[in-house]
Amino acid sequence: MTIKTFSLGGDLTINRLGFGAMRLAANTLEGPPRDPENGIAVLRRSVELGVNHIDTAGFYRRGAVRANELIRRALSPYRDDLVIATKIGPLPTPEGVPSGQATPGQLRGLVEAELRSLGLDRLDLVYLRVGGTTGPGGESVAERFAVLAELRAEGLIQHLGVSNVDAVQFAEARKIAPVAAVQNRHTGDLGLLTACEEAGIAYVPYFPLGGGVSPLESERLDKVAVRLGATATQVHLASLLATSPSMLAIPGTGSLDHLEENLAASRLSLSDEDLSDLRG
Repeated sequence: MTIKTFSLGGDLTINRLGFGAMRLAANTLEGPPRDPENGIAVLRRSVELGVNHIDTAGFYRRGAVRANELIRRALSPYRDDLVIATKIGPLPTPEGVPSGQATPGQLRGLVEAELRSLGLDRLDLVYLRVGGTTGPGGESVAERFAVLAELRAEGLIQHLGVSNVDAVQFAEARKIAPVAAVQNRHTGDLGLLTACEEAGIAYVPYFPLGGGVSPLESERLDKVAVRLGATATQVHLASLLATSPSMLAIPGTGSLDHLEENLAASRLSLSDEDLSDLRG
């Protein structure tokens, strides 16, 4: 049976199926703003259904609709068991589209802005998001991660993570301060995933339902979904969690119906036959 929870940083117990807030403000980074009242309803329903890990960022915004403000309006005062993770590093345009990267000297201001927008005295988990829209690698994270380590020592941050990194950047960060989580685009870096699992570090793929499922993968998902009386989306999420006990999933949506469908995946139990069929 799949273990349902994960100990983040060794002291925060979270459900492995969480919620990503990116789609609360808009369906895409360049799409039109969504109705903020709908986002508030989705957030409140998510915690009713057992979510206690919400992943957000200050640059998740479109026009006047900002994910962090919706989280504060919907859920503050926060439950004691709710863990909010956020990301800093990218500098958004006025429209909220991430463009450049913050300098080390700008990181404190970004962390303080996250505290204000979420209405918190301390952030549970802060990822240093590295690079742009390209893949990981090619630059040092040491100077910027050291700034976050100082803010952690001051008590503004409880745990640190890194996002969009390769194995070299991951190791570089770990020499500076403990890393509680890695958030990368793909699940294909098995070496990095294995390193996280061995160290008790969470591995959190963003866009867990994206990435272009091939026709062959879709056929496999559909086959198992029919057998289980589930949807292909639910099977996809369940198979993701079955990959590793360190794997967390944070599917995001602005739809109450899709939220219900996504979170129902936590009730699926995949057999050896199901996993074999999915892997081909």
